[in-house]
Amino acid sequence: MTPANGPDLVTPSIDWLAVAPLIALTGGAVAIVLLRSVVRRGRHVYPAALALALAATAAAGVLLIVQWYEINDEGPSSTLAGMLRLDLFGVFLSGVVVVATLLALLISNGYLRREGLDGPEYLALVLLSATGMVAMTSANDLVVVFLALEILSIPLYVLAAFDRRRLASQEAGIKYFVLGAFSSAVFLYGIALVYGATGTTSLTGIADFLSRNTLLDEGGLLVGMALLLVGIGFKVAAVPFHMWTPDVYQGAPTPVTAFMSSATKVAGFAALLRVFLVGLPLFGETWRPAVAGLAMVTMVGGSVLAIVQSDVKRMLAYSSISHAGYVLIGVAAAAATTGNAAERGLQAALLYLLVYAFMTIGAFTVVMIVARSSHDARHSIAEYRSLATERPLIAGFLAFFLLAQAGVPLTGGFVAKLEVFSAATDAHEYYLVIVGVLAAVVAAFVYLRIVVTMFETEGEADAPRRLRARVDPAVGAALVITAGFTLAIGIAPGWFLHLAKDATLATIGL
Repeated sequence: MTPANGPDLVTPSIDWLAVAPLIALTGGAVAIVLLRSVVRRGRHVYPAALALALAATAAAGVLLIVQWYEINDEGPSSTLAGMLRLDLFGVFLSGVVVVATLLALLISNGYLRREGLDGPEYLALVLLSATGMVAMTSANDLVVVFLALEILSIPLYVLAAFDRRRLASQEAGIKYFVLGAFSSAVFLYGIALVYGATGTTSLTGIADFLSRNTLLDEGGLLVGMALLLVGIGFKVAAVPFHMWTPDVYQGAPTPVTAFMSSATKVAGFAALLRVFLVGLPLFGETWRPAVAGLAMVTMVGGSVLAIVQSDVKRMLAYSSISHAGYVLIGVAAAAATTGNAAERGLQAALLYLLVYAFMTIGAFTVVMIVARSSHDARHSIAEYRSLATERPLIAGFLAFFLLAQAGVPLTGGFVAKLEVFSAATDAHEYYLVIVGVLAAVVAAFVYLRIVVTMFETEGEADAPRRLRARVDPAVGAALVITAGFTLAIGIAPGWFLHLAKDATLATIGL
């Protein structure tokens, strides 16, 4: 028996405000599961579950706003023995994740009803995955990064295979699970090697150790860094770790694809920026060429491979890959030591992630609306022929999102590309700008191919006959929100650039 006067158990202090968004999202998921377990049948179960999911997501968003003002007043802080860091960088990217989650819930409403899928479990899985993403944006320890990676991935494996009536959906889930498990193992091996070289898994602890000590043998640390880059590269769909992306994006339910392509990419880049800019900045000249090389092959590979696709979802999947390359330009510039290039590169990466989330969710929302066949099965580009004649508003939305991704002026995509190119120029990485511009030209051909097909008038008699179903109000709201923000960032980007700059200044030099 333990004596009554034995030593007290010392536990780490907890800043409840720092973990409040995580509690809100997890609490919403648990509440939905409990509701489903108590009320098995009834027409009010799904509406109540949707209300809980939206309320939990909105609560997380409000708490992030409170965190933003608190950090502005009192500065960054750490909690849970330094394993989580509360700073503007994490709050900014957490906000992007929460907004993407909210939009994914809105577009899922009409999809679940149309396809006759079980809604409460779907909503709970989305919230649990979002919890892992938010945790990853504020992780200050490699172990927390790994745990957050698994928390966000496991629900996504199930969501990708959620439509059990379609073999393509089941295949997407299996492929994502197998390759995701492999990438997690690679990332875990990287953590082990970095820990062996530095004696800690804390990102700030790793930076402190490397600044105070000189490694006689850097081989273990370098291999560990490479494995960490490979593991995160899988999540952000960087070439050559992109193999899963086209098949999974094509086979998964379209709202899940929209959620994966936006929120998951934000979380993955949050981990990449945390690990390499906070934990390994002293080795920037070592990992920077690798990131720059990944940026080039990712931009070119995603753009070129999109040309030969005939399925719109696969085209957008390769487009997602190429956009990851542009964000990697910002990451490479953030490792520069020239002037304010590091600050400019991180700011550009954050802004690009924000803009991309709105553009990609909007595009996939239109793809979901256009799907006319049962069970979301067909997305051939031929299905879009003469869409502008039959449904001009829907075609206009898709054309806008595609042109924004191509970087047409007066859209958020133009501002985002301009920022990453400017950051690369400040860092004297001119070759990244040249490759990026050429890749953008190739990608523009892909986007214009879809736009031209929608506005084709020849062969209208052979165009597919579409069901003129009414667009769900929640889906329509998501379209308006995504288009509005994409346009607002393109016309008046100053406020959004200011937010990204604030998040950057709070991160550089940690």
